[in-house]
Amino acid sequence: MAACFEGEEARVMIIDDNEINRELLKNIFENSYKTEEAENGREGLEKILDHAEYLSAILLDVVMPEMDGIEVMRELNARGVQKKVPVFLITADPRDEIVREAYSLGVMDVIGKPVVPYVVKRRVDSVVELFEARKRLLNRVEEQESEIFAQAQRIIELNKGMIEALSTAIEFRSGESGEHVRRIHDITAYMLENTPLGNGLSKEEKEQIAIASIMHDVGKIAVPDAILNKPGKLTPDEFEIMKTHTIKGAELLERIPQMKRHNAFKYAYDIARHHHERYDGRGYPDGLKGGEIAVWAQIVSLADVYDALVSKRVYKDAYSVDQAVEMIRTGQCGVFDPVLMESFLACEADIRRIYRR
Repeated sequence: MAACFEGEEARVMIIDDNEINRELLKNIFENSYKTEEAENGREGLEKILDHAEYLSAILLDVVMPEMDGIEVMRELNARGVQKKVPVFLITADPRDEIVREAYSLGVMDVIGKPVVPYVVKRRVDSVVELFEARKRLLNRVEEQESEIFAQAQRIIELNKGMIEALSTAIEFRSGESGEHVRRIHDITAYMLENTPLGNGLSKEEKEQIAIASIMHDVGKIAVPDAILNKPGKLTPDEFEIMKTHTIKGAELLERIPQMKRHNAFKYAYDIARHHHERYDGRGYPDGLKGGEIAVWAQIVSLADVYDALVSKRVYKDAYSVDQAVEMIRTGQCGVFDPVLMESFLACEADIRRIYRR
């Protein structure tokens, strides 16, 4: 059967149990279309369902053995075929209930027998042209949507690249590599995706939070180099200046118009300002405690501490991973939400792999 449908010629399917009627319709359309035939409704339905994409029109008789035309239409309607291929009911039985049901099932036109060749040809050609024009329009719309989507993806990647560049530049100021912000991104994304901490967040929201995490220390751009790169312990006054990077970061993000329009802005602002808050309320700058601290700020806070411990900094050598985990677990590096701690400890073995890439 498939061999009959090779090629891309426009085709008309003629379904009629009367051979003379099929021959008449074939003669009408053979100069414009390649014709396919079926001598009963069931055979015609099978051919249509197998090869609907090749058909330009379906000419369907009503009274036939095996399955009549209305039954065929019900099956086509159930599968939505009539939305893609125009169906014409050709009948010598013009009863109102038949015509009404045919139209309700999606028939484009009802043509009475005996047919008038030039009338049938014109009516079918007009509808086929309309369907083809609609197909071309839909194809063009799909192409444009694809182009717009691709362009949007490029813009997203460009925005993310600019965010990473800004954050990495700040990391270089403090003598660190850009790998720090990438690891914070990866740890945040992993914990949101693989622990209960991400429950209730959509995939897009998780992605936006991960992007926002990159900007957690953007406020360090306002901290003097002498403090930022001091190899020893900061004095109380210097520490007060260092602490301002949370407020400065939030203010900086708020002053960038393009950033404010970014979907990640609300997360970036919150993370920049609150990633040094503590669960017991002894953090800065706002002294938030418990559930007052958003889960994304808590995750970035823990990820930042973990990465700082296992990485060499100007003021210290790197701790081993096991040491770092123990220091976090025992509260030597801040107080964290017990649920956050439980989730972190459950997946920490997987987070270690981020450092082996």
